[in-house]
Amino acid sequence: MKLESKGVLIGLRPLNERDALGRVFSHDYGIIAGVMRGAVVAKKNKPLVGQFGNLTWNARLDSQLGTFHWEAEKNLAAGLMLNSGACMAMNAAFGLLDVLLPEREEYPILYDNTMELLEKLQVDDIYDVYLNWEINLLQELGYALDLSRCSGCGKCENLSYLSPRTGRAVCADCASPYINRLYKLPINLGITLRFLDSVCMQQGVQLPIMRKMLKLN
Repeated sequence: MKLESKGVLIGLRPLNERDALGRVFSHDYGIIAGVMRGAVVAKKNKPLVGQFGNLTWNARLDSQLGTFHWEAEKNLAAGLMLNSGACMAMNAAFGLLDVLLPEREEYPILYDNTMELLEKLQVDDIYDVYLNWEINLLQELGYALDLSRCSGCGKCENLSYLSPRTGRAVCADCASPYINRLYKLPINLGITLRFLDSVCMQQGVQLPIMRKMLKLN
């Protein structure tokens, strides 16, 4: 079996003294995992997390781990190295993609959002850019946050709270009996963290440590 695509290397860990297990978020197949031969000892063309490039994945059977041929075109992380907040945001995003997305399932909108994130982290407000990415991630996972109208009465004004159960906005009037159970708007990284932690628990995975440590303000 052979797969070819382009994507960004989001994870790399040693398997032995020479080889590494790579994980690529690809345009055509979502997350792909495979062995990168010689990645640990490579001196030229060394694979690095944050690289964008072309990949070929080969395996005799679909169920096998398979091996990568990786051709990096550019390192998208290079422009973030001097900004600790941007690096933390990138690593948190890669960690969430790694644990929450199933392998070989296409996510074209999220792929485009992620490429946009890596570009905008270099020039725009890191907090707002990353927060918007997490909101999009939740939507792709089936947890869309709806701030268009009150979930109780349908009003579009005075939306002050968010329901942790439904992810829908609640106006101040409808919120008053349940105010201790609701999240106060506007949405921030503390709120998205709670939703992501819930998603991780439902999927039986641990929230990535880089997301737990993320502080952008």
